[in-house]
Amino acid sequence: MDRQGDHTAVWRLIDTGPLSGRENMAIDEALFRCFDPASSRPVLRLYGWQPPALSLGRFQKAAADLDLDRCRADNLTIVRRITGGGAIYHADELTYSLVCGPSQIPAATSVKESFRVLTGFLLGLYRALGLQAAYAADLAPAGSRLGERTPLCFAGKESYDILVNGRKLGGNAQRRSRQIIFQHGSIPLQQRAAQCLRYLAIKPQGIEQASTCLAEQGIAVDNDQLQQALVAQFQAQLGAILQAGKLTDAERALSQRLAAGKYCADCWNLEGTEP
Repeated sequence: MDRQGDHTAVWRLIDTGPLSGRENMAIDEALFRCFDPASSRPVLRLYGWQPPALSLGRFQKAAADLDLDRCRADNLTIVRRITGGGAIYHADELTYSLVCGPSQIPAATSVKESFRVLTGFLLGLYRALGLQAAYAADLAPAGSRLGERTPLCFAGKESYDILVNGRKLGGNAQRRSRQIIFQHGSIPLQQRAAQCLRYLAIKPQGIEQASTCLAEQGIAVDNDQLQQALVAQFQAQLGAILQAGKLTDAERALSQRLAAGKYCADCWNLEGTEP
């Protein structure tokens, strides 16, 4: 039986491997919508992207932020996340998502503080890999501004974004509803900022210098090794027990409906309007 409130909940670990952008976002939404805070076990999902895709934040407008002609010419899949933030080009990365109730994680005094709690495993992972990683909030000079909106996720810095040598490594976004916390984020193995810039209507300067990846930091690790290290840090940092499993029948059925409907619809992916 899971022990709620003492930070030792048993989490489901679901490795779905590399999937299309539409399938990935449909599964994330299905996990969020199927979660019952009164009875569900918390979930950590690990996945990849095949083929590469571009995801937009919940409130972005594709027509304003993207060069849609270039996206169409390159046959690039565009999908919309259920979380906020800017555009991300997904390729050569390990992506995670998690869903839980507030009582299933160490206590946080605010929504913002929960980012520190729920990204602690990433900070631990990067440090275990030998990187000098720290939160942006802990490095920011007095009076500096964090959290300004940008069309590209890696162009901006939030308080609990993780920096290595002053450069942003990956990104994370969170959504809450009905006592449910949903969060997902990326761990880039290779630098793909240039590919993302190719598809932006306005191209911010200096992105490749402001962001980084594991390869640029001298970390040569394959996906299996990275997953093992992440799982170890997740259990250590959250005091959790991870048990490997699969999507439930309800989660799979809902994700398939969403992938075939909502995440194939331009009204959702490009405009943010439910079909």
